[in-house]
Amino acid sequence: MAATVAWVLAARVIGHPDPFFAPSAALVVLGEARGQRVRQTVEMVLGVAAGVLVAELVVHALGPGYTTIFLVLLATIGLMVALGASSTLTVQAAISALYLVVVAAPKGDFMPFRFVDALIGGAVALAVSQLVSVRDPIAPLATEARQAYADLAGVVDDVAAALERCDETAARAALDRAREVDGCVERLRIAVRACGEALRLRVRGRRQLDRIDEVETTARQLDYAARNIRVLARAGATLTRRHTATPAELSAAIRALADAVRAAGEALATDLAGEAAAERHAGRADDAALEAVRIGARLLAAHPPLPLAMIVGQIRATAIDLLRGTLGDDAAVLDRVDEALGLPSADQPTPLPCPPADEPDRDGTCPQPAGQRSDSA
Repeated sequence: MAATVAWVLAARVIGHPDPFFAPSAALVVLGEARGQRVRQTVEMVLGVAAGVLVAELVVHALGPGYTTIFLVLLATIGLMVALGASSTLTVQAAISALYLVVVAAPKGDFMPFRFVDALIGGAVALAVSQLVSVRDPIAPLATEARQAYADLAGVVDDVAAALERCDETAARAALDRAREVDGCVERLRIAVRACGEALRLRVRGRRQLDRIDEVETTARQLDYAARNIRVLARAGATLTRRHTATPAELSAAIRALADAVRAAGEALATDLAGEAAAERHAGRADDAALEAVRIGARLLAAHPPLPLAMIVGQIRATAIDLLRGTLGDDAAVLDRVDEALGLPSADQPTPLPCPPADEPDRDGTCPQPAGQRSDSA
């Protein structure tokens, strides 16, 4: 539809002869991922302009022929590479120049038909791309956010189930799934870009761009959480491969973490939808994440093997990234998670251990060796 409308506008309404670049520009722009179509339109117009300019000059100087084709392509691609243009811009400039030499060699004065045709095609493609989000551009983003968090939570559940049964095959399957979670994070980022693009093209939607910036920050934290979950799954696979018996509390901690991931996704989705339940879901995410860390702290007290300790470490790291994405206060989140793990807060320095040969005094301080000055600590 976009290609046909672009051709009708260029050929019938404006009266351009042979408006090849109008429908081709529409197709190329719509073929680009959502959220990048404005940039693609700009690159399309610039590429057509550069290719047409180079081809016009060379053809007028040398006339059509294979030597002209070679020189036009060499000059166009060389110019684009020298300017640091993207691959899309470089290819479009080369195609424009080649078309002008082979199919529609100039026969008179330079006319900016092709440049305008590309502009028409890009504009029509942008207009058509907005039809799918004309009612509510934020709704697809909310749906994608909920799905991304659900996919991550599913991976965490798979790890917990594999550890409960000490099933190496299931643990490896969970690890394979964890290695693919980057896809859900990337889809969320694409949805963020698409929503931002739609809002920028709408006069009334620009007031919501601050919310989109916040979601972009949350997506970055989700990417960190996905990496931590991947390491957690790898440690779980190591435990099952060694047939190490895992305490029931470990599965409870991991399932609490999965609940936190789901609740964080619901908090983001409902916040985008403007629902009052967003704070309740954020509170659930906070409680579940801290509960997972507290259970992990009890496991560490029993001096577990290294793979189990690594899992507890990844539970802590994932909880931090989840809560930073939900609450946004880095320092407060870190202090609360470390407090749940039993670590001292930042404003409570950890006391230095006493030398092995000494015994601490009753007040908890280390005795001063004989002959050492009291101010030399």
